[in-house]
Amino acid sequence: MKNIEVNKIINPTPASDGAGVKLKRSIGVEPDYFDPFLMLDEFGSENKDDYIGGFPPHPHRGIETVTYMLQGEFEHEDSTGSKGRMKSGDVQWMKTGSGIIHSEMPAMKEGKLHGFQLWVNMPAKLKMSKPNYIYIDSDKMQVHTDSDKNVKVIAGKFKSAEGPVKGHNVDPIYFDIDLEKNKFFNFELPLGHNSFIYLIDGEIKIGKQAHKKIKDSTLILLTKGDKLEISALTKTKFLLISGKPIGEQIARGGPFVMNTKAEVLQAVQDYHNGTFVK
Repeated sequence: MKNIEVNKIINPTPASDGAGVKLKRSIGVEPDYFDPFLMLDEFGSENKDDYIGGFPPHPHRGIETVTYMLQGEFEHEDSTGSKGRMKSGDVQWMKTGSGIIHSEMPAMKEGKLHGFQLWVNMPAKLKMSKPNYIYIDSDKMQVHTDSDKNVKVIAGKFKSAEGPVKGHNVDPIYFDIDLEKNKFFNFELPLGHNSFIYLIDGEIKIGKQAHKKIKDSTLILLTKGDKLEISALTKTKFLLISGKPIGEQIARGGPFVMNTKAEVLQAVQDYHNGTFVK
């Protein structure tokens, strides 16, 4: 087996999106693209002014958005007529395909809001597919718990706990892990996957080789391999996310990610002339 080590440690960049929602962006800035992952945002604040504006109606084409709420509530509404309220611990996994217009607005006027949005690329053959999404209620997700750790499985499988996202083209792994101080998390990853850890709280050590201190709100890109070992220097919480690279050229245009610039321009034209939603 090949040990997985730290490839790069990245401090997220402060940013804002939607109607002024403050967030920390890592993938999408550095690195620009970590195939198949296009963007990773952490949003979180106890100050309502940092999130109250939310994300008013906006379009997407050619990507999947995965929203994971750790704390707080969001209301979702989209052009398919679907509506829903995301609560603490819930996940919305949306395949935008050929095009969807949606909004995500906080369903709270005070208190702490904290969560993540991950963008996953779609291969050319699926970019113009019919939009669809799944809501995953927190209480329906499988969790592995022992004296050392708590592993919530959104996608993939850990021990006997299996995520609800199955049959996906990039074979994603998405775990939310709480690890006690001085304990270990060991896992076997697919050799060909691109994988990263997003540390939320605490301090961790990864692999066998020495690396710089990793503490709180940090993106860690991992080397390719299959043997992952993480030790907790303090009580920690982190995400482990991994996926099979798609290996296709991409062209970005704001909320549209296609394979060519012409396809992005077509998406913009479709949106402005009212034919975006198929």
